[in-house]
Amino acid sequence: MTSETPPERPGYARLFRIAEFRAVFVAHAASLLGVVVAEISLSVLVFGLTGSPLLSALAFTLGFLPYLVGGTLLSGIADRFPARRVLVACDLVCAGCAALMALPTTPVGGLLALRCVIALVSPVFNGTRMATLADVLGDGDLFVLGRSLLRIVSQSALLVGFGLGGVLLTVVSPRGALTVTVVTFLCSATLLRLGTKARPAREREADRSGALLEYSLAGARQVLGHRRIRALLLLLWVPPMFVIAPEALAAAYADEIGAGAATVGLLMCSMAVGTVVSELAAGSLLSPSARSRIALPLASATLLPLIGYALKPGLAWAVVILLLAGAGSAYTLGLDRWFVDAVPEELRGRAMALHSAGLMTIQGVGAALAGAAAEFLDVSTVVAGAGLVGGLCCAALALEVRATARGESPKAETGLTAI
Repeated sequence: MTSETPPERPGYARLFRIAEFRAVFVAHAASLLGVVVAEISLSVLVFGLTGSPLLSALAFTLGFLPYLVGGTLLSGIADRFPARRVLVACDLVCAGCAALMALPTTPVGGLLALRCVIALVSPVFNGTRMATLADVLGDGDLFVLGRSLLRIVSQSALLVGFGLGGVLLTVVSPRGALTVTVVTFLCSATLLRLGTKARPAREREADRSGALLEYSLAGARQVLGHRRIRALLLLLWVPPMFVIAPEALAAAYADEIGAGAATVGLLMCSMAVGTVVSELAAGSLLSPSARSRIALPLASATLLPLIGYALKPGLAWAVVILLLAGAGSAYTLGLDRWFVDAVPEELRGRAMALHSAGLMTIQGVGAALAGAAAEFLDVSTVVAGAGLVGGLCCAALALEVRATARGESPKAETGLTAI
C-alpha cells in the first residue's frame, strides 16, 4: 500500500519555525533600516555641506551605480568563500563605512566614496544571502516564500522607512543619524554570525583555479550563456525597468495634473502597496502549482495597467493603476522557483549576485530613460509608452521562458506546461 505525500500548504508562518531563517529575517530588516537611514541622512548631509541639489541627488544615486561592478567583478566571493564569513564581513565593511561617514572630519568626497563602497559590496551580500536562503530552506516552496517575505520587508521599508528617517533627523543631526546605521549593520553581523550555521564554500578547494576576477567573470558568462537562466533573469529584470517610470516621474506627473506636491508621496508608494498585498496573498492563499500556473500570464500583463496613463488620469485613478501594476509583481514567486531549479548549486552564489546587481542597475537605467523621455514628451505619454513597450517585451520573454522549459526536469516543467 502506497501513501501519497500531502501537498505543501501555502503560508509564511512555517518559515518562522526555522531558527536560521528567523536570524536571516531579523538581520535583513536591521540592515535594511540602516540603508534607508543612511540614504536620507547622507543626502541631507551633503546638501547641507555643499548647498548643491546635484551632489545631494548624487549621494542617493550612488547607491545604484556600483551594483553592476560589484555584482559582476566580485560575485565570485559568494561561491569561493564560506557564506557566513562573507555575510558577516560585508556587514562589518558597511558598518565601518557608516562610522567613517559619521565622523565630523569626513569631507564630501569621502562621503560619496564611502557610499560607493557600501553599494559595491551590497550585491555580493545579497547574492550570498539568497544562496544561503536556499541552504537554509531548501530549493522548494519554502525558498520561494522566504524570498518573497524578504521582498515584502524591503517594500514595506520603502513605505515607512523614509518617513521614520525624516522624523529621526528632526531629533539628531545627519551625522548622528548615521550612527544608527552603524548599529544596525553591527546587529545584522551579530545575528548572522550567531544565528546561522557555518557551511563550506560552494567552490571546493581542490577545484579552485584562477584569480577572483576571472572566477567572477566566468560565472557571469556561464549564467548569461545558459538559455533558460538568461531568459528567467531577463523576465525578472525587465518589468522593474519599465515599472519604475511612474515612480521616477511622480513629482512631474503630480504637477502635470495639478495635484500638488503633497500627493507625490501617495503616487510613489501606491505601487509598493500593490506589491506587498499581492505577494502576501499569493504566498498565503495559493499553492505552489497555482503560483507556477499564473506566473507567465501575470508577468505578461503586469505592465499593461500603465497604458491607462494615456488618458491622463486624475489622482484617484492613477493610484488604482499603480496598485494594479504593483499587484502583478506576484509573478516573481513562480519565477524564483524556476530560477533556483535551473542554477547549478556550485554557481548559485554568483548567479544570485548577478541577479541582484542586474535588478538594481536596470532600475537605474529605466528611471534615467524615463526622465530623458519626459524632457520631450508629456509624463502621461512616457508612462503609457513604458507600459506598452514593456508589456510587449515581457510577453516575448514569457514565450522564451516557456520554450526553454522543454528538456528541463519534470519538476521544472510541471508549472509551465499547465499555462
